[in-house]
Amino acid sequence: MNIEEMTREEEVAGFVGTDRYFLAPELGSIVNIAIVMEKPLLLMGEAGTGKTQLAFEVARALSMKIYVARCKSTMKGEELCYDHDTVARLYESRFGSAETERDPAKFDDYIVYGPIGKAFLAEERGVLLLDEIDKTESDVQDNLLDILDAYEFTIREIDRKIIAKNKPFIVITSNAKKELSDPFLRRCYCHYIEFPTPEQMRQIISLHYPKTDEKLVDVALDIFYDLRDQGFEKSPATSEILNWIGALEHEDISPSELRKKNYKERVPFLGVLLKRAGDIQAYTNNFHRQHNSNIFKERDY
Repeated sequence: MNIEEMTREEEVAGFVGTDRYFLAPELGSIVNIAIVMEKPLLLMGEAGTGKTQLAFEVARALSMKIYVARCKSTMKGEELCYDHDTVARLYESRFGSAETERDPAKFDDYIVYGPIGKAFLAEERGVLLLDEIDKTESDVQDNLLDILDAYEFTIREIDRKIIAKNKPFIVITSNAKKELSDPFLRRCYCHYIEFPTPEQMRQIISLHYPKTDEKLVDVALDIFYDLRDQGFEKSPATSEILNWIGALEHEDISPSELRKKNYKERVPFLGVLLKRAGDIQAYTNNFHRQHNSNIFKERDY
């Protein structure tokens, strides 16, 4: 499929967000141009800003299969393309392979394709997600980009080149734990996803909880962003506030009750918002200082 054909298709089937994903206009623009121009899209930003989820929602919205690579610090890169199951081949050459119907004399019978290999060999275009690329070493990142840039890799043992049948839409995420190399960045379209503003977060909540009392959302947002401003080791993010809203609704907590609990007791279901023991302890130790009328903005709920 050439770019002109893709452009015509994407004009009709561009990604505009979903019923579960709020898409900011700037992010939507770069997602769609990356799809059309067949360029890897590098999404950066703190954890919980929807980087990984975007790849899944693009796949769902555009009826594409998704191939997921969860990056690790020990990863060498080649295993994302393929692996040769040497152990199984040796075992079956000795004890037989009647159960698997593989032939130990055939190398191909023992190739296990990774997410990149599967995406390249797919009969239809899919989405390839490389999640948390910053966990890998810089040489691994550059090697992967060589493969993704050329849309091909070689099975070294038999010197066979695998060329993508259909170029996948490549989404790469980074939490910026390590700096990515300049060559890596040059080959990608890049976008930094800012943490949602209160108004954007309100829209995100409405996608998941369209019937929630607006006043409850007002109080919850104030508490949520107040917690984020307190410098915890792991500040609550989008998934935390969505889970928290669900818990508040389930327990039928009213806006006034939530506000009262926040002042006089403590945030209900605190463990939904704060996940680190040190953060929970810090909140508990400093409850009165952090939740007085000078810090928490008074509102007429």
